Amino acid sequence: MESYELLLKNAYEKVKVVDKGSERFEIPKVTGQVSGNNTFITNITQIASYSRRPVEHIVKFLQKELAVSGRLEGSRLVLNTVLNSERVNEKIQLYAKYFIVCNVCGKPDTELLSEKGIKYKHCLACGAKSPIKYHL
Repeated sequence: MESYELLLKNAYEKVKVVDKGSERFEIPKVTGQVSGNNTFITNITQIASYSRRPVEHIVKFLQKELAVSGRLEGSRLVLNTVLNSERVNEKIQLYAKYFIVCNVCGKPDTELLSEKGIKYKHCLACGAKSPIKYHL
């Protein structure tokens, strides 16, 4: 039988770490340019990294919300229409509300889970589990 200390050490290695900071969660603003009939968002991977969500998930959300087709080219997103950055930033803030920020405590320390076909936000800070009402 293992000692209590060894079991405790193993448990701590498996627990996900949550930052104790209370600073405001702010996703970086989009950067990019418009060329012809396309809008290029050059920092989409940075936004995905900061949000701790797959870049493909964010791209799918943006395409649905903006009603536009697009594609990932390396580390940038190409949307097949002309958009201003303010509109794209609004949609990214909406994404954060639906998929990142906890509905109970308001912290961004969440992970996405799927159980029996239902997607949930599980908060690592307070332990709340909230169903996601937005379907991609």
